[in-house]
Amino acid sequence: MPPRDITAPSVGGVSTLDAEARIMSLTGGAGAPRKHTAAEVEVHSTPEDLWVIVHGKVYDVTTFVPRHPGGNMIWVKAGGDCTQLFDSYHPLKTQAVLDKYYIGEVQRVKGDEDKIIEYKDDMKKGKFYMDCKVAVERYFKDTKQDPRVHVEMYIKTAVILLGVVVCNYCTFFLTSSFLVSAVFAALHGMWKAEVGVSIQHDANHGAYGKNRGFLHAMQLTLDAVGASSFMWRQQHVVGHHAYTNVEGIDPDIRCAPEKDIRRVNEHQPHEGYHPFQHVYLFFAYGLLSFKSCFADDFNAWASGRIGWVKVAAFTQGESAQFWGAKAVWAAYYLALPAMYSPHSFLRLAALITITEVVTGWLLAFMFQVAHVVGDVRFFQLSEEGKVNLGWGESQLYSSADFAHGSKFWMHFSGGLNYQVAHHLFPGVCHCHYPALAPIIMKVAKEYGLEYAIYPTFWAALTAHFTHLKNVGQKTYVPSLQTVG
Repeated sequence: MPPRDITAPSVGGVSTLDAEARIMSLTGGAGAPRKHTAAEVEVHSTPEDLWVIVHGKVYDVTTFVPRHPGGNMIWVKAGGDCTQLFDSYHPLKTQAVLDKYYIGEVQRVKGDEDKIIEYKDDMKKGKFYMDCKVAVERYFKDTKQDPRVHVEMYIKTAVILLGVVVCNYCTFFLTSSFLVSAVFAALHGMWKAEVGVSIQHDANHGAYGKNRGFLHAMQLTLDAVGASSFMWRQQHVVGHHAYTNVEGIDPDIRCAPEKDIRRVNEHQPHEGYHPFQHVYLFFAYGLLSFKSCFADDFNAWASGRIGWVKVAAFTQGESAQFWGAKAVWAAYYLALPAMYSPHSFLRLAALITITEVVTGWLLAFMFQVAHVVGDVRFFQLSEEGKVNLGWGESQLYSSADFAHGSKFWMHFSGGLNYQVAHHLFPGVCHCHYPALAPIIMKVAKEYGLEYAIYPTFWAALTAHFTHLKNVGQKTYVPSLQTVG
């Protein structure tokens, strides 16, 4: 039976029917809606059989999969609670589309606290996040721009990919001079990092272009430089973006129950070596790319988990892409230089190390200054699996910007210097963020909410290592401003 269509009065394309009225219109007012447990919804977790939970309601979106503008993003958390992802990635009018696929309500049972994380509802009139969305959508409508399209993004993509190809060749094959090759290796590492923060980052957020085939190709640029776009979406989109800085949930701040190398907030266990973490982590961050390409992707595949996140099952296509891309990368990055480079194996190892360390440093530094500094908040769940504020406010409080107004840092960091805009609107191309930030800041000011901005990247990086030093002390006490 096809989904029922509904017609509702609207303001600016947003339905004015409240949730209960919408559901009554969908069910025809005939009795109570059917109840589904989270475990029952989890069974429907493939593109051919896809259910999702949004705001406590269950939707069967299987028939919409082929038409989803974001392509494979629709099943990034198939069978799970997609409330935060739905709200942040879609314009307000999309709710009316989703309502057509409504099939029932969630029946919460014991144990669901770890499956359905609840924030206070801020998707209604008079709330910070709703006002931000209305204002940003009005901006794009008034300026007649597409949120996922920006000419500068296409230009920088061509430059970055050309840089990767040229520097890869020059590092391994251009000359027998190790010094010259080392310079190209460092540049190669920079361009690889730029793939990570710019091209694949937008694409794997569904924020790059209107063509699904092109979007998917840009997603795979991460696989082309050694890491898995599939695993990245699982960790970064499903875990980090939905539950930023939530202790025990956000995989980007996760730590082992004991003996973890890093401590980023007062809720995490303290070890005797943590007072020195601001020193040794500087060097350890250089191993990030090594770890991602050679270990983390395979560990996630084998264990089925990335911290709290339960890794989704591969489709046949995703499996082929994962293993095929790893093979292609190993062939051009490891095997071909070993066979045809004028450098010895020892020098090749050194060149690869230079490339990967530069990539690791740039990625770590630009991502860590956004959420692991003293001016942001970390959150703990209640026993019921709830966060005691709205999701939009939690993103504002857990993120920090830097270098507003700098065209260089906007492009070099892939818009990460506008982290608040990125977290509130991850489905928007980062080249639009400089225009969105003042809009968000205006709304935040109206609500009396703090907005953290560092004047320069250096100030943000200093704040990160200062925070690591402070939280590394056993007696660390956070300021009242950042207690979450």
